[in-house]
Amino acid sequence: MIERGDDPADGWFPESVAADYDDPGGANAPEAVTPAVDVLAELADGPVLEFAVGTGRIGVPLAARGVQVSGIELSRAMAARIATKPGGDAIDVTIGDMTSTRVPGEFSLVYLVFNTISNVTTQDAQVEVFRNAAAHLRPGGLFLVEVGLPDLRRLPPGQDTVPFTVTLGYVGFDQYDVVTQEFTSNHVTVSPDGTGRFRRIPFRYAWPAEMDLMARIAGMRLKHRWADWDRSAFTADSTKHVSVWEKGRSLA
Repeated sequence: MIERGDDPADGWFPESVAADYDDPGGANAPEAVTPAVDVLAELADGPVLEFAVGTGRIGVPLAARGVQVSGIELSRAMAARIATKPGGDAIDVTIGDMTSTRVPGEFSLVYLVFNTISNVTTQDAQVEVFRNAAAHLRPGGLFLVEVGLPDLRRLPPGQDTVPFTVTLGYVGFDQYDVVTQEFTSNHVTVSPDGTGRFRRIPFRYAWPAEMDLMARIAGMRLKHRWADWDRSAFTADSTKHVSVWEKGRSLA
């Protein structure tokens, strides 16, 4: 749904989304941001590149640690927020699609966080994300992805919808197609005056094993897989994973 003031070229993250993206709490809370930045700063061994850098939620505090950060971002509305943040002008942002956009240089780490790999809605395009990451990495460089796991175990036979938030004035639910691995996140907001807003965003889920194969196609191998940024063990009960693949020292 395109709202007034939105540029269709900004995709699913236009001005109407960017305006509220940095609101306090949730993914912007220090307890969510700091563990991610801690891990990325430790993995970085030279310049890093963030795919879908957004408003700089992670890139800006990582740059504040002394890491040289570049970013690729499709949405101009999102990227415009980066330079307004203290230290944000240190991040070199290129507007483009992370499946194909190239930036100069060779990087020690490419990373893609907060489920954004799922915003790429075909398998072929997700493979191209992995290929593009590998193309930016020096030999031995790392590609990190943070993404949730589909909540399919909560689907009884005949049901395709799982609510993830139900509060006063807001309902959020995911609707799955288990044949195509496509799903949508649906957001229904009702203001106190009774006016409503509905947003529907498409995604594609991929299991960790499928991502490992994508990485192998791109010349990378799994190095780490954790259940979260605290590096806890990934188990059958994990709801997300943080995975790190290493680019081979030489590629065929």
